[in-house]
Amino acid sequence: QVRLVESGGGLVQPGGSLRLSCAASGSFSRINFMEWYRQVPGKEREMVATISGSGDVNYADSVKGRFTISRDNAKNAVTLEMNSLKFEDTAVYYCHAGIHDWLSRSADYWGQGTQVTVSS
Repeated sequence: QVRLVESGGGLVQPGGSLRLSCAASGSFSRINFMEWYRQVPGKEREMVATISGSGDVNYADSVKGRFTISRDNAKNAVTLEMNSLKFEDTAVYYCHAGIHDWLSRSADYWGQGTQVTVSS
């Protein structure tokens, strides 16, 4: 079994910064892609940032230039550095990863989510 655990959420003022982290634990061979999604109640969950197994990154247009995704393969972790935060960034942020088992069978996993609130 694989578990993803997010951390780092909280309350921040507009223009401020937060750093979210997600670490994978359990039995697996390797992690392919790692992603951050966010969701506001009543709205669709949206992709925020993606980093591939080879390190290629992509961002939603709404966060380009403000957020940075990175990964630490030795720690089986992914980080989302969020800068210049806006009210519209308020959401529950979820970690999502594609993970291979020891027979190279792929499955995707979701973390439990961490709340980010941007408020003055």
